[in-house]
Amino acid sequence: MEIEGKIIRDLPLQEGVSRAGNPWKKKEWVLETFGQYPRQVCFHFFGDRVDSNPLRIGESYAISYDIESREYNGRWYTDIRAFASRPLDQGAAQQAAPAFGGEPAPGYGQPASGIASGHDSSNFGSSESDDLPF
Repeated sequence: MEIEGKIIRDLPLQEGVSRAGNPWKKKEWVLETFGQYPRQVCFHFFGDRVDSNPLRIGESYAISYDIESREYNGRWYTDIRAFASRPLDQGAAQQAAPAFGGEPAPGYGQPASGIASGHDSSNFGSSESDDLPF
């Protein structure tokens, strides 16, 4: 899977040694997606991929990732493990973001026909017979 956005936070490098005696490292970043309703997503690179994917705050990237969940003591934990990144052109990234607010699909927001609602659809939205406070 792939997600596009701008890096907004660079979290500290985590390092350690496994039970088998092998060194490991993990680096996390927070990416904010483009569009009218941006989302913030925390992801990480693990091992050698930390060094091969240097990311900078304020720059836009496309991040390729896998999602993995695991259970521990009855609780579930989900990781977004990135395996590749590529820089995006800032102008192209903003244009590629999905646009909202265009024309709705035909029939969207219209009352369904053939449903026995007890209301006259020509009077739909009228405040005369409406008992809702808004």
